[in-house]
Amino acid sequence: MDFNEYQSAAKRTLYGNEQVLTNCALGLAGETGQVVDLVKNYTFKGHPLDRDELIHEMGDVLWYLSQVAEWADIPFDEVAKTNIETLNKRYPHGFTIEN
Repeated sequence: MDFNEYQSAAKRTLYGNEQVLTNCALGLAGETGQVVDLVKNYTFKGHPLDRDELIHEMGDVLWYLSQVAEWADIPFDEVAKTNIETLNKRYPHGFTIEN
């Protein structure tokens, strides 16, 4: 599945009214917080990293992000492609820590 196919399939479950963008932005923040909590609990509290829960929460983040793009009429593939172009410009030789 490519990003645009995902975006289209995810739109099927979009609900809302004139507040769709606000709902999606707030949902994105909330779901990102869930990912952060999983990592925080793993890193600082010694909890095992629950891979299935991490996948679930990352999927929720992906859904909200795709629907923000949908609302703005931005193909999700364009978001991914633009990000890779930015990373390639920023790190033309990949990321390395220089001493």
